[in-house]
Amino acid sequence: MKSLINHYLQEHALALELVRQNLEGELQRAAAAILAGLKINRKILTMGNGGSAADAQHLCAELVGRFRSEKRPLPAIDLSSNVPVLTALANDFGFEDIFRRQILAFASPGDLVIGISTSGRSANILNGLQTAKTCGCTTIALLGNDGGVIAEQVDIPIIVPVAATSHIQEMHITILHLLCMLVDREFSAQN
Repeated sequence: MKSLINHYLQEHALALELVRQNLEGELQRAAAAILAGLKINRKILTMGNGGSAADAQHLCAELVGRFRSEKRPLPAIDLSSNVPVLTALANDFGFEDIFRRQILAFASPGDLVIGISTSGRSANILNGLQTAKTCGCTTIALLGNDGGVIAEQVDIPIIVPVAATSHIQEMHITILHLLCMLVDREFSAQN
């Protein structure tokens, strides 16, 4: 058991080191886009499936509430949270359209849309992000492994270059917390 624990933690540390070494530019671009949008009162819309849905919800909670510092509530809406909307859209239009339809309903030009997909191949996330681009939104995707088809379709792909879903998810939450820290730094000084 001890060797399994050690092995898992070593894999986690390697994933973190890969993020540190390879993603600084993408993280800076994402932070700059998020800050620029929030400064002119644009919304952030998030989406994900499964654990990624929980991460998308978590990001919105940190922006509307607080991460580390007091700040004004920031406009962030998660599209994964409303179960009646999700089930109605899945039933009436198909699971692939659950985010696309919500983007059409809620997105405005200049908003930011953040999709999270560990595989980079989630059809509903891809459709939502493609629709967001046609609506004039900036698109950011947190992805894993090779980024899948989504990486080529977004303005800012942030690809965690490991194969294990658990480590991708761990890095995604680390990245989201890092982005929240940068938002806090910018907006807490304006209170």
